[in-house]
Amino acid sequence: MNALLVIIAIVAIILLFIGGFAQAVSWLLWVGIVLLIIAVIVWLLRFITGRRNTSV
Repeated sequence: MNALLVIIAIVAIILLFIGGFAQAVSWLLWVGIVLLIIAVIVWLLRFITGRRNTSV
């Protein structure tokens, strides 16, 4: 009976970590999409205004 409880506890911990990682990956995916959209907007603004100077 103790072995069954240990196996159930290990499976529960693994599923908890997998769920947390999946949420983190999902969140990072949305952050990446937002950053990509911002980069495209900035690139379009620079392309439309015709500024070619890339030095900061």
